Amino acid sequence: MKQTGIAPLTGGFMVTSMVGFLISAIYVFPRSRTWGFTFSIFFVLMFVASLISMTYGPDEAMLHAGHKKK
Repeated sequence: MKQTGIAPLTGGFMVTSMVGFLISAIYVFPRSRTWGFTFSIFFVLMFVASLISMTYGPDEAMLHAGHKKK
């Protein structure tokens, strides 16, 4: 099977990106437009990365997630 360079990301990564975007848009942007815009772009990029990981990530990688080698 062809190996892809896309790492599987956790669901927590996606939730963090959504919550971070909402906090940036609601609380940070009204106080400082520069920082609000910067944080919003950062969290949108995190969300896009989680969508790419969910779409193109290998199925076999999730079978071994959380298992430690003995």
